[in-house]
Amino acid sequence: MNIDTALKEAMSIAGAVGVALVDYESGMSLGTSGGGDWLNLELAAAGNTEVVRSKLRVMSTLALNDSIEDILITLHRQYHLIRLMNSMKTRSSLFLYLVLEREQANLALARHNLKRIEGELQV
Repeated sequence: MNIDTALKEAMSIAGAVGVALVDYESGMSLGTSGGGDWLNLELAAAGNTEVVRSKLRVMSTLALNDSIEDILITLHRQYHLIRLMNSMKTRSSLFLYLVLEREQANLALARHNLKRIEGELQV
């Protein structure tokens, strides 16, 4: 699936408010969907590149021989899910960033669907 289709699929996840495909090396979004006045996806995506970079630095310092599947940030009313792209079809510096309304979302299903989208996305 292409980027536009992947973003549409992610926005169909229950509780989805916004989604972005981001390159954490540059901090740039390759595409976004959703968001709105209170959620600037470009700014949030760029800010979350620092979260990913920081975690990767810590893993390197600890000499962990592993990879990140996803990073979850829980707020009182939202979930922010960062899914690193590890498939052979994509560059390794990409992640999907999904914002969910907590009351409407099923976190387990959201993670499952984001993993499926990651596996089908070709960049």
